[in-house]
Amino acid sequence: MNQSYKTIIIDDELLARERLLDLLENYPETFQVIDTAKNGVEAKEKISALKPDLIFLDIEMPELTGFELLEQLDAIPIVVFCTAYDQYSLKAFETNSIDYLVKPVRLERIEKTIQKLKLFNGNNNSQQLLEAIKEMSIKKETKKMTSITIKKGEKLIFVKLEDVVFLEAKDKYVTVFTNTANHLIELSLTQLVVKLPDDFLRVHRATIINTKYVEEVQKYFNNRYVIRLNNKQKTSITSGRSYTPQIKNWMDV
Repeated sequence: MNQSYKTIIIDDELLARERLLDLLENYPETFQVIDTAKNGVEAKEKISALKPDLIFLDIEMPELTGFELLEQLDAIPIVVFCTAYDQYSLKAFETNSIDYLVKPVRLERIEKTIQKLKLFNGNNNSQQLLEAIKEMSIKKETKKMTSITIKKGEKLIFVKLEDVVFLEAKDKYVTVFTNTANHLIELSLTQLVVKLPDDFLRVHRATIINTKYVEEVQKYFNNRYVIRLNNKQKTSITSGRSYTPQIKNWMDV
């Protein structure tokens, strides 16, 4: 038996709301549309009052974007992003939201969303979603770094990013690994990931790799990967399951 989700459609375009409403009417056993909202401010009030199980959320809206709306909610429902802008690279959110739809939304695409809902295990990790949104919004505004500054007593050492093989977090510190040395820094991985260029990929909550050093990627159990680097130590790193979409996106599979 299919689960029925109390649903709110949030989009600033009337035609987009009506189109999605028409599409969802084909699946009354899955989507019980209880309301719509034409902007983030209105959506915030309706989500607070009606407590939907699921929202279809546009991203680019006046006054309050979809991302800004989520940051202001006390409890985040299941999210299906809707956008006309593919530059948001929403594959990064596939482990934190159920799905993302690129407009114009088609009926067969809604069916894929329903299949994903059937596999949904109920673990709607709001904190991970907010962290991903924060990282992406900062990334749009932050200039990319070209080197990492290391403090050694009274001296400053500048390690070129091209020499960095991977970075690993432990306790309060991050270790920068090169082929010739290891360095401790006080920046967190979350701070680093928004500054590092696109060659650097977070593959685990404690690890960022330089993809230029990847020699081999092997599938591992539980939907993870073992990534072998071609540094002198031939380091092998096992990815975290929640980072699988980013890794697949990088491998273009």
